[in-house]
Amino acid sequence: MTTTLQWLGHSGFKITTATHTILIDPFLSGNPLAPFGWEEAAVGCTHILLTHGHADHVGDTAAIAAKTGATVVGMVELVQWLEAEYGLQHTEMANLGGSVPLGANHRVKLVPAWHSTGAGELARYTGTACGLVVETPGGTIYHAGDTCLFSDIGLIDAINKPDVALLPVGGRFTMDGEAAAYAAREFLNAQAYIPMHYGTFPLLAPDASGFEAAAEGLPVVVLNPGQSWSIPQ
Repeated sequence: MTTTLQWLGHSGFKITTATHTILIDPFLSGNPLAPFGWEEAAVGCTHILLTHGHADHVGDTAAIAAKTGATVVGMVELVQWLEAEYGLQHTEMANLGGSVPLGANHRVKLVPAWHSTGAGELARYTGTACGLVVETPGGTIYHAGDTCLFSDIGLIDAINKPDVALLPVGGRFTMDGEAAAYAAREFLNAQAYIPMHYGTFPLLAPDASGFEAAAEGLPVVVLNPGQSWSIPQ
């Protein structure tokens, strides 16, 4: 059973399986790398998974959820804020170490990430940031979220054994390419490493070349916005 990932630019991904269409951090409106608008991204969407409350990650969640009825999953405080701010009806909340069944042998687990968080003009507290481990019949995906380098990435790998790791490489607000390559080499054992969170804004690394150079010899897959890749079976 095939699991396919499509990069939406920044940290956004669309995961497609036989039964599910899952969006992670669907920041499309205002995203210069977005390959299309949120309306196209929303087609068939069953679930939206969020790593934290910053606007460039929550993105178009409310609009997509309202249009599709997709279930939104995230940290307790973030989901409570979305419910209060946008009146979302279909939500699931968890905390670090917790998991949420998504049906039909799909599940998401919230795992640590080292990053700040907050939403809205007053930067309302929306819980801690997190990474995501998404289990599907076609393979397991580790989306590191926005994070610095930390050694417990090794525990995430040892317990969850992800087939693919999605790692931020842009620097300034997350780890840079060199740090992400260190994580891939020292703490992870994935079949593929896909860089993300770069090129979107001037303060970020413009491309993934620093990660590619530092991760030489590792199975790096660099996607263009809108490009898809399937987990090998």
